[in-house]
Amino acid sequence: MPDGTVDGARAEIAIVGGGLAGSLAAAMLGRAGRDVVLIDPHAVYPPDFRCEKLEQGHIEVLRRTGLAEPVIRAATRADTLWIARFGRVVDKVPFRQYGLAYDSLVNAVREEIPPTVRILRTVADAVEPDPVRPRVHLPGGGAVAARLVVLASGLNWRLREDLGIHRDLVSACHSVTVGFDIERADGLPFAFPGLQYNPERYDQGLAYLTLFRIGASVRANLFLYQPLRSPWLARFRADPDAALRELMPRLERLIGPYRVAGPVKVRPTDLHVAHGIEKPGVVLVGDAFATPCPATGTGSLKVFTDVERLCNHHVPAWLAGPETGTDKVAAFYADPVKRACDTLSAAKAFELRALSTGSGLSWSLRRWLRFFLRLARWNLRRMLRSPRTRLDRAGVRGADAV
Repeated sequence: MPDGTVDGARAEIAIVGGGLAGSLAAAMLGRAGRDVVLIDPHAVYPPDFRCEKLEQGHIEVLRRTGLAEPVIRAATRADTLWIARFGRVVDKVPFRQYGLAYDSLVNAVREEIPPTVRILRTVADAVEPDPVRPRVHLPGGGAVAARLVVLASGLNWRLREDLGIHRDLVSACHSVTVGFDIERADGLPFAFPGLQYNPERYDQGLAYLTLFRIGASVRANLFLYQPLRSPWLARFRADPDAALRELMPRLERLIGPYRVAGPVKVRPTDLHVAHGIEKPGVVLVGDAFATPCPATGTGSLKVFTDVERLCNHHVPAWLAGPETGTDKVAAFYADPVKRACDTLSAAKAFELRALSTGSGLSWSLRRWLRFFLRLARWNLRRMLRSPRTRLDRAGVRGADAV
């Protein structure tokens, strides 16, 4: 992957941003023999607290990109998920998961970018749309002219705003994700392969806690519906062990004596949707198009779906013609597979929040019904001694729906 800043460079496709979406697109298009330039300042993607776990539905879409195997090799696999509440297991389901840090995921994909892809270790100053020859302007006056610009700049909105693309704030601080390592205080291993612990009370703004392995460590992701400066988060920052026991007092009964290990990472998520996105010769993918709620488990699915549909289905048809007008770009945003994924992600963001925080008798009844149905299902399988062996292949259901 040759590095350098090129003045007056030309390519079929210029990709702005080397995160998950941009690196995946560069690997796919480079493998397909396309002339690609990737513009990103980082030789190695740095640590970033984002997605830390993939599920079977993610991998099924990733297989269509041809890049599932290197990601699987970099991850820690678990095949069973314990679901628990009130300090007791209510179900054990065959549910394949892969734990890996986000930077490890991105760098595993980057390793698959072929050497024919030119890497410019710089940032983009501006993007100039054009149906025939859009351009990416670089610091110092250089530029890359391409037939298509893929804008995969994540949460950096400056380039989009300069293009006249605006964002609607759908839900401010929709959720907060807290990440940390957890270990048994007595030095023994945890018994579970993977665990989802649901709220003991529903007036505390908790979606769920998920525990999974990354290498030799057990990683915790805690999903909250609280303000970023909530009193509980302040107590957690000051004394994470005490605050976690306050939030889930019966968790220790299930997993044994535990303590929070390693640094605590906190990430709030605002839900945004971009508008005015139909620009000739320029297409948005991943978080550049819309932000998902991490608690739903659909963020990586959206990225994989966007890039797979773009690179496998739309780019070949676009580059077979003389230009990429707004009608072709609009067809990508209207792609039925992409739209179904976007709709699922948006719907789950609000459904899970409502289920986790809704007050009143109807919400309470729904939660108790789910609890007893799970418990009855598991007990029935145990009595019949015929546990399910088929992995859940109904797409990404999210931890709340297992």
